Amino acid sequence: MDRLKNRSDFLRAARGIRRVSPGLTLEISENPTDGATRVGFTASRKIGNAVIRNRAKRRLRAAARVILAGASRPGVDYVLVARAGTVTRPFQSLAGDLAEAVRLAHVKLDQSKGART
Repeated sequence: MDRLKNRSDFLRAARGIRRVSPGLTLEISENPTDGATRVGFTASRKIGNAVIRNRAKRRLRAAARVILAGASRPGVDYVLVARAGTVTRPFQSLAGDLAEAVRLAHVKLDQSKGART
């Protein structure tokens, strides 16, 4: 999986499909450039200081490695946004939140593709 690094890619994902869970917020959108799966991570200052934000992003990266390795789709961008519960939530629950959010987002993505064709 490639990494999202440009602000425009993050903004496109923010305009896409969003699923909120206690541990994270998942935003997805189709990748218009190529068929690669790309992932981005973000944590705002609302989460806490730099140490807390970095810990939250590390936990999101670990959950993404576990879940998105088998559940991601080619040509889709995923952005994982840290929430207040990201740092304190048990890792199994965080990974479960991500798995459920990905499943629901894919259903919504399939519905939006069906509406366009």
